[in-house]
Amino acid sequence: MMQAVTIQEYGDPSGMIVQEVPDPVPAAHQVEIAVDAAGVGGVDAVIRRGMIGGFPRGLIPGSEVAGTVVSVGGDVDPSWVGRRVWAFVGTGGGYAERAVAALDDVTELPAGLSMIDAVALGGAATVARFALAHAHFAPGERVLIRGAAGSIGIAAIELAERGGAAAVAVTTSSADRGSRLRDLGATHVLDRLGTGNSEAPDDYDVILDIVGGSGLPAFLDRLAANGRLVLVGAVAGFPPADFGERLLTSFQTSRSFSTFSLDSVPVAQRNTERAELLAAAVRGELTAVIHDVMPRQEAAQAHRAMDAGTVFGRIVLADPGQRGE
Repeated sequence: MMQAVTIQEYGDPSGMIVQEVPDPVPAAHQVEIAVDAAGVGGVDAVIRRGMIGGFPRGLIPGSEVAGTVVSVGGDVDPSWVGRRVWAFVGTGGGYAERAVAALDDVTELPAGLSMIDAVALGGAATVARFALAHAHFAPGERVLIRGAAGSIGIAAIELAERGGAAAVAVTTSSADRGSRLRDLGATHVLDRLGTGNSEAPDDYDVILDIVGGSGLPAFLDRLAANGRLVLVGAVAGFPPADFGERLLTSFQTSRSFSTFSLDSVPVAQRNTERAELLAAAVRGELTAVIHDVMPRQEAAQAHRAMDAGTVFGRIVLADPGQRGE
């Protein structure tokens, strides 16, 4: 048996409890991981709130972990045992002492990268990299990142700035956050409505939206001619059903809207890119921004911070003493 966080009631974070559950057993093409760190991500909060239905009572939340492989399925090379890895474990399973992951969703960690930093970057930086590519971002273009204070937004700032963006504007909720985002490479800071800075560009070639919700249509209006808005998250919920009318009313400017999920990227391509991004972090070219490191038993408190919108970077469930490991 192992200790895990489970969702007994969807909605408020109080519906999560810590209990003993059976150890997972790796099936074919899977590995079992002793979890040292689990990322608390936006998708975890969306699932726990019940915004996406179909999940059972007793689900172990958490999609992203880092740890050490302790056993493998029968068709997996046993040399994986003992390796330090990052892994995507699906829509649940990460907030536990052990988790299983498909080998296709496992990336070996480079020397010098801590488990905690790995779960701040492994999923987020990869999403940011491919989302910018999905938007056909090119050097010299103006980029706006909506909801930039999370781990995906922070990675997108650094990748866009280093990719030669002419401007990297961000939306955030406070001057303090804006200052921190400037330190990470943002050139202009806007409020949550996308206003509040007269020096910022009036329109943008690329907008990455991590928020969604009712405010999305207004950001379609901020697209330049031939501009592209890519929705990579929906922490505020789905946009209104008629949001496409904004595109139709500006038909002659050839603006476009799309969604992006890593599920659409071939396995080998996303794994190669993730390994390169984690190596870049070791070289100091990407920043793992950790809001807090909390023990697994405080998962509900971590989700309350997510609901309050106070998180800057990533909360990680781990032994706080692991930060440098």
